[in-house]
Amino acid sequence: MSLEQDEYDVFGDASVVIKSAPGHSPGHQVLVLDLASSGRIMLAGDLYHYPQERTLRRQPPATEFSVEQSAASRAMIEDYLRRTGTEIWIEHDFVANAKLKKAPGYYD
Repeated sequence: MSLEQDEYDVFGDASVVIKSAPGHSPGHQVLVLDLASSGRIMLAGDLYHYPQERTLRRQPPATEFSVEQSAASRAMIEDYLRRTGTEIWIEHDFVANAKLKKAPGYYD
């Protein structure tokens, strides 16, 4: 997969990519992992706080550094997820997080 302008390939093999997603904070980023068995996973940071913000297409909260940048980053990330088939993990999604493997389990 080719890199986009807003990405940094940590190891040069696209297995770990940092992607710019400003708005929550000026330099907010998300992390995309391409794991051999688990596939592509994005760790969303604070791009979204709850999955309902995605499903109901809610505006970012007024407490964001920049609501406009957050909204633009969300639209860009949603497009990226569709194009690449990447799964998104929302760290504040307690229900989804409860289902994730915990140590000593792992994703590879």
